[in-house]
Parts: sequence; structure tokens; C-alpha cells
Amino acid sequence: MATNPPKLKTQITANERLQNLKNTFERKYGESPLFYACAPGRVNLIGEHIDYCGYSVLPMAIEQNILTAVSVNVSGTIQLANMNPQYKDFTVPCSEDIDIDRDNPKWFYYFLCGVKGIQENFGIARLPGMSCVVDGTIPPSSGLSSSSALVCCAGLVTMEANQKSLSKVALAEICAKCERYIGTEGGGMDQSISFLAERGTAKLIEFQPLRATDVKLPDGAVFVISNCCVEMNKAASSHFNIRVVECRIATKMLAQARGLDLSRLLKLAEVQKELDASLEEMLALVDEVLHPDPYSREEICKMLHITSEQFSTELLSANTQHMTHFKLHQRAKHVYGEAARVLQFKTVCDSKPAESIQLLGDLMNQSHASCRDLYECSCPELDQLVGICLKSGAVGSRLTGAGMVPIEKEESFLQAVREAYYLPDPRRAAMEKQSLFVSKPGGGAAVLLEE
Repeated sequence: MATNPPKLKTQITANERLQNLKNTFERKYGESPLFYACAPGRVNLIGEHIDYCGYSVLPMAIEQNILTAVSVNVSGTIQLANMNPQYKDFTVPCSEDIDIDRDNPKWFYYFLCGVKGIQENFGIARLPGMSCVVDGTIPPSSGLSSSSALVCCAGLVTMEANQKSLSKVALAEICAKCERYIGTEGGGMDQSISFLAERGTAKLIEFQPLRATDVKLPDGAVFVISNCCVEMNKAASSHFNIRVVECRIATKMLAQARGLDLSRLLKLAEVQKELDASLEEMLALVDEVLHPDPYSREEICKMLHITSEQFSTELLSANTQHMTHFKLHQRAKHVYGEAARVLQFKTVCDSKPAESIQLLGDLMNQSHASCRDLYECSCPELDQLVGICLKSGAVGSRLTGAGMVPIEKEESFLQAVREAYYLPDPRRAAMEKQSLFVSKPGGGAAVLLEE
């Protein structure tokens, strides 16, 4: 795999979407784009909410992506426009300190996260002017990483506009870090697969150090992406960061119970490493140390020997200060169990037993049950859709988005889900074409394009 994102020559007239983007750009700015950048969305096959706990995940890139046309100028401003008319234009000065309003997570602030990340990495005092038009085919707020793909695309655009060079790994790490400017405390999976993906394969993404390993999915099944049409903007609510905080507190509580140095440990994976324990042993430790009832602030402070002020400043994030109770047992139980399922999933893919498809489906179903019951990151509509997918012929179905379907049942499955979930609801029916589709194993990674 090439170290840096490739720069490919392309014939714009041969691609209707690129041609439309170019035409819009020329009408808006009165000049042609200098180059284009593209970053894919992703579906996470298994490994939900464990990347920020230090554990490996198993996503694959999808064909849907963020595509941006760019020109570089001396205007002293960054002009951003979107092909989707519901997303308003935005212009910002090329200042040394780009301001990102985390209380107002509009689409352009995600773009500016990527710009700011590259600017800070290279210490660029004054950026060149840029004019950009963005086009996205990833359904927004649907669990397919549209926001992270936008950050990655912006990072790639800013690197190229400033004539800099970075490896795919460096770009992934920078974009994972800079997305936190919008207030989301993610773990890096979305940005990593966007830059490290390869066509035809899923990837096991490991952290510290960041690396990606091919995972060949079994023949005889397809992955169907199905969006429940309930939108969730991670930065616009505290739901995502609450889970991050609960895992952070659980880390401290487990470490305290085993006499470890609390100051060095922030992730559940770090406790396992420090104890040199298996995942099965960590699951047993969770049952031994953490009670299933929610913990109050006062109880946590007493057990960790910290003040209420330390609790707020050291363990909570800006948008979780209102929290009074925390489900530590359930969150830690999910993380260690899900980490084990990721490794089991890869083992099945590598060993290719005759019953591979059923074994992988069982793991996906277990993952969804854990997400629903222990991590509580599902919703009634998504649970309904998962049930419909299983009833319609999927051997496995889970959030985010993927159901694994035997290839001979693909058409009947799509029709059954369409009739049971989408067509009875006018809003869902209107979104069905972009919400229900077959995903080829592994879309391509982020690239630069030029005529």
C-alpha cells in the first residue's frame, strides 16, 4: 500500500458527478478547480464504541464519499459552498486561529476542523485563500461517518493547497485529533479507514501504533447498508461523549480496585495491558468490581478519593457536566465483550470454516444486543429495522448500518426490507434509495484528483 494518498489523473467529462461539481464551481467562482479531493464513508462491521477505549475495530470503506473541488488564491479567505442547498455557504478569514463553534456544529465547522488540524501540524501562520465546493453522497447523521469523511477530505485539501506532504497514517492521526475541535471525543476509527482503506477488503484497525491489516470477507454473502432514517449528530448532543466519559470513569475504578497508578490510565485497554489479563479475565473483573446500579458522582468521588471539582475537570467533558449518574458496569462489560468479538470475527475470516457466514452473523447479532442493552446506543427504530432484516433473511444485523445476507437472498431481502420498513412511512420512503443499498467489500481510500 502506498505511503501517501495518491494523486490520480481523471477525465472529468467521463464522470457525471465530477462534471456537475466542476460546473457548479465555475458558476459560483468564475474559474475552474485546481484539483479535487475525495474521502469515503465507512460501515463498521464489528467493534462498536471501543476505538476510543484503545481496542481494535473492523470497518470497511463504502463507495459513498465526500468530494470537494478546490482552487487556491490570494483572497485571504476560505470560501465554502455545498452542492446540497440545505447547507449554507460560509466564508472565514485565513487567520492564524480559526474559530470553531462547538456549540453550533454546522457542516462548515467540520470542514474547518480539517483545515485547522493541518495548519497546526505544520505551524502555518497564514493559510492561502481557498475556494471550495463540497458534494456528499453519504447520508448525513446515519452512522456512516459523513462528518469524519468531511474532516478527512478537508485535511487532504488543506495539505495539497499548502503544498505539503503527509503519510496516510499521519493524516488519519491528525484528522482524528482535530475533529475534537467540534467537541466529539472519538477514537480514530473513522479517519483511519478513510485513509487506509483498500478496495476489496475490510480492515482490522489497531491503535498505538496505528496500523491496518487486510481482512478478507467470506464469499457467498453481501453486506447491505440500511439506514433507519433517525439522525444523530454526535457533536450536537452529549450522548456520544457520555459513553466516552463513563468508560473513562470505569477505567479509573478498575485501576483503583487493583492498586494501579490512576494518573496514567484513561482507557479500558490500558488497564488490561497493565494487568496482563485476557479479555475474559477483564469481563470477570468488571463483574467483581463494578455493581450494575448506576453510580452517583458522590460515590465515584469517594471511591477514587477525589473532590467534586476534580471529578468535573479531570473526568467530565464540556458537554457532560450535567451528568449525575453513570452506568459503569454496563459500559465496561460491552467494551471488553465487543473487543473479544472483533478478534473472533477476524479469526473466522482468516480460518474460513464452512460455517463462516453463520458464525460472523452470530457475532454481529451479539454485538447489536450488547449495543442495545449494555451500551444503550441504539434506538427503537434501529432495533425495529434490525429485527426486520433478520426476519427478511439476514444472518446477522447490527448498528451501524450493516446486515450480512447470503448472496442468493439479496434481491428478496432488499424487497422485504423495503416493504416492511421504508414504504409504509412516507418520510422513509422518500429516503429509501439512499438509505438501502448493497455495499461492495471495501471501497477505496481518500485520494486527490486532477484533470
